[in-house]
Amino acid sequence: MQNEMTMTPDTQQGIVGKICSVRDLLDRVPHDVVALIARLSIAAVFWRSGQTKVDGWQVTDSAVYLFENEYRLPLVDPWLAAHAAAFAEHLFPLLLVIGFASRLSALALFGMTAVIEIFVYPDAWPTHGTWAVCLLVIIAGGPGRASIDHLIACHFGACRAPR
Repeated sequence: MQNEMTMTPDTQQGIVGKICSVRDLLDRVPHDVVALIARLSIAAVFWRSGQTKVDGWQVTDSAVYLFENEYRLPLVDPWLAAHAAAFAEHLFPLLLVIGFASRLSALALFGMTAVIEIFVYPDAWPTHGTWAVCLLVIIAGGPGRASIDHLIACHFGACRAPR
């Protein structure tokens, strides 16, 4: 097996060229695809969490109990926190799936993620970091062309060229 010391310039250029070709190929992954996957996957995470807090249209007593005893957010009444979380964990994922008010929805869920990380489960930062990255893709880059936001932007003549 050759090492860097015994490689000829032609061999090194060939390897560098192949690496650059792979990099260039990966650079062609459209933001639209990345954004759609980010929207759908993070929406599923929060939707499922919201489903654990409700029975039909009612927030469960067990959800309120968790906010009273385990989550214990400062300055927020547990009953109100449980209801607000259940509402947010259903509304914002739905908006992300259809791609409406996507950046605002992602920002709201990013805020929830920060609260969960700081006040509830600070040791779960690897999970929350993963959520944050999905949300930041949407916040920073938008929801992509497969969204109502894109259709609205195009209607008002503010379409962006795909990246």
